[in-house]
Amino acid sequence: MKLRTVLFGCLLAIVAAAPAQASLIVFHTSLNGATETPPVATPATGNALVTFDTVMNTLLVELNWVGLIGGQASAAHIHCCVFPGNNTAVTVPFPMFPSAVSGSYIHTFNLLDLTTYTSGFVTLNGGTAASAEAALIAGIKAGKAYVNVHDRDNPGGEIRGFLTPEPETLVLLLAGIGAVSLMRRRRKA
Repeated sequence: MKLRTVLFGCLLAIVAAAPAQASLIVFHTSLNGATETPPVATPATGNALVTFDTVMNTLLVELNWVGLIGGQASAAHIHCCVFPGNNTAVTVPFPMFPSAVSGSYIHTFNLLDLTTYTSGFVTLNGGTAASAEAALIAGIKAGKAYVNVHDRDNPGGEIRGFLTPEPETLVLLLAGIGAVSLMRRRRKA
């Protein structure tokens, strides 16, 4: 009986906290040379976490990479909107990107600031920051946006990864609570 009370209390806490987190949409990717178009033979890898805050209209980019063989990174950005196996123009350039063969980058972008986007992307998508934001988020959600790290020997990019939605933490937590409850019931039977 005490376990049910604890589980019910946890569930209530989760539901109460859910609206505060509902404004965050998280995407992730693993970067490698095989996803470049054309593919690049490289041992370099990376990962990116991109968090869209629908209330603050911000995009937090967290990127780590290791082992570029084409020289130090010369640029990195998000490209949108194209299906895997294709290339498209830069959408969101990463300012002050470190010139290094391995490193980390963290930056928060204001999606209502026109300077966040390339002028070409803004023009192609309605001409305003709000319309560019909507196009970018729709492209990311559709699996048509990628993070790309470029260097001297690979000006088209050495490593790339298409962004995909991060699993919902709340759904995973509820599934775990349900599994624990089911296991306890089976033990009693």
